[in-house]
Amino acid sequence: MKFIKQASLFSLLLLTLNSCGEASYRFRINSPEKTTLGETVNIKFEQLNGEKVDSVHVYAGTKRLTLKNNETSINTNELGVGKHPITALAFIPGKVKRVNNAIEVFSNKKYDTYSYKIINTYPHDANAFTQGLEYHNGFLYETTGRNGQSWLRKVELETGKVLQQYDLSDKYFGEGMTIVDNQIFWLTWKAGKGFIFDLDTFKIVKEFKYQKSIEGWGLTHSENALIKSDGSNKLWFLNPTTQKEERNIQVYTDKITLEKLNELEYINGKIYANYWQKPFIAIINPENGVVDGVVELKGLVTEIKKTQKITDGDDVLNGIAFDKENNRLFVTGKKWGKLFEIEIIKQ
Repeated sequence: MKFIKQASLFSLLLLTLNSCGEASYRFRINSPEKTTLGETVNIKFEQLNGEKVDSVHVYAGTKRLTLKNNETSINTNELGVGKHPITALAFIPGKVKRVNNAIEVFSNKKYDTYSYKIINTYPHDANAFTQGLEYHNGFLYETTGRNGQSWLRKVELETGKVLQQYDLSDKYFGEGMTIVDNQIFWLTWKAGKGFIFDLDTFKIVKEFKYQKSIEGWGLTHSENALIKSDGSNKLWFLNPTTQKEERNIQVYTDKITLEKLNELEYINGKIYANYWQKPFIAIINPENGVVDGVVELKGLVTEIKKTQKITDGDDVLNGIAFDKENNRLFVTGKKWGKLFEIEIIKQ
């Protein structure tokens, strides 16, 4: 695939077939290079050379579009934000030839910005390389990462005391976690699989494999899905019973895509996501991937540095937990000695 900018049209990918005794075929797809959510975009298939094809099928993402005089259109609300493939299949005698292109859809609105105030400060283990954090039935549950230091813990909020712990095998690098019913779902980074634990006993009851998402970073859940990040700009929605990936969204603002999405929390119908090595939390619409808000938390990094020396560039903001019953939001960082209860304030 090669993209060539030309006026207001998206790049044109030409597919040329040349072989002894066979007609030469050249095709192209015309479509906008970039657009915004809610816009209707026109797509045109052109045959530049060769004998007439039998038929043409055009797809935007996985959705087949209806062609009329080799033209079609789609409203980008049907795609969501992100970079989406535009594919044409040209059926010629005995063969099917493919032409590929893409269209990038951005949010049609600027996100809201939020500041914060600290409500309470609690102790946090400064040796804990926090990967996953969740508040459940009055306790914090936390997973940490790095080979040989990947722990699943039940922690007393007020004191930071570890009440229960499971040490993952040294061959695994632990990542994010979430709790659904009476089970803890815990991801590994590059092993291609996650584990399911019994909430009470911390015993492994099942393993599950990743599919297209490849790596494991952050994990949370909505009413009907596990939601997983993989270090890219994508969030994956898994069936909580089978752990199969059923769909994904790409995360975009009106100007850029957000990659390196990390620890996640589902709060009041929105996904809150840490952004690896940046002191921000993105608030994401789970239906279309639009960034609705960004919480600025640089001040917490300054606050931590008042009481401890941070020398490792990986010791960054990571860890979001929400106490739904009492409307409390908790955040911390990797190897931070404090956990903060904060209130976010719209600017």
